[in-house]
Amino acid sequence: MAEPYCRDCKKHTEVVFDHSAGDTVCSECGLVLEAHCIDETSEWRTFANESGDNDPVRVGGPTNPLLTDGGLSTVISKPNGVQSDFLSSSLGRWQNRGSNPDRSLIVAFRTIATMSDRLGLVATIKDRANEIYKKVEDSKSIRGRNQDAILAACLYIACRQEDKPRTVKEICSVANGASKKEIGRAKEFIVKLLEEELGKSMEMGTIHAGDFLRRFCSHLGMNNQAVKAATEAVARSEELDIRRSPISIAAAVIYMISQLSDDKKPLRDISLATGVAEGTIRNSYKDLYPHAAKLIPDWFAKDEDLKNLCSP
Repeated sequence: MAEPYCRDCKKHTEVVFDHSAGDTVCSECGLVLEAHCIDETSEWRTFANESGDNDPVRVGGPTNPLLTDGGLSTVISKPNGVQSDFLSSSLGRWQNRGSNPDRSLIVAFRTIATMSDRLGLVATIKDRANEIYKKVEDSKSIRGRNQDAILAACLYIACRQEDKPRTVKEICSVANGASKKEIGRAKEFIVKLLEEELGKSMEMGTIHAGDFLRRFCSHLGMNNQAVKAATEAVARSEELDIRRSPISIAAAVIYMISQLSDDKKPLRDISLATGVAEGTIRNSYKDLYPHAAKLIPDWFAKDEDLKNLCSP
């Protein structure tokens, strides 16, 4: 096969194929001779690194260590689309009746994955939630309990343990109808169950107002300066003895920063974005108001600007 012709080198040269970009590049001058090529070769890869078998294959998916067979099972198919004999028909019915012992786990993991995707959570949180549910399932003590609440509670605990907490209200919004009270009860049940298994208190991670702030500001469409000021104010609030939940403090700080910003946000919009009731935001703002001079950065608002804050 003749070597490709390079227009810059004015001759046939060797080329290098950039698989990531799909470009054919001249090895001498670096000219892209052809862009966005489609690689039609086989996509060989291996899923058996753990076993030491490095033979690449083109079938199957990554194994799941939480499942009995690693998530891989044999499916009995119909020859040419038709079951021609009694044996294949019987085997197919036997398989469809739940021969897979991991069927309930697979369904649960799929539900957790769906909730994670709807919340935009990373894979590590989803995997941690799967591990928590597997431990709960192995205890054989969830019979009769709300399955959706159990799965949502596993996801809530996983978020806490991975230092990416979500509010119960956010978890509730993707929990297939499970209420906040049901999720709260399920969370307490799971924590107690796992603590008995571990023989020690379960580490859940500490919640800070800053964990929620940027996400709330993003929902409200606040500008970068306002977000930066709110972040600094929340960090300073931790030095004060404000006996409010981190979520309420974050909402109250956003309300305070919004009043000093050119793009003011109505209290109702802040309540919808944060999931905190308007009355709770007012009460938290009342506690923060006397410390406004310490909380608000000087570069964002001067002392005379603080006088524009509405009194609680």
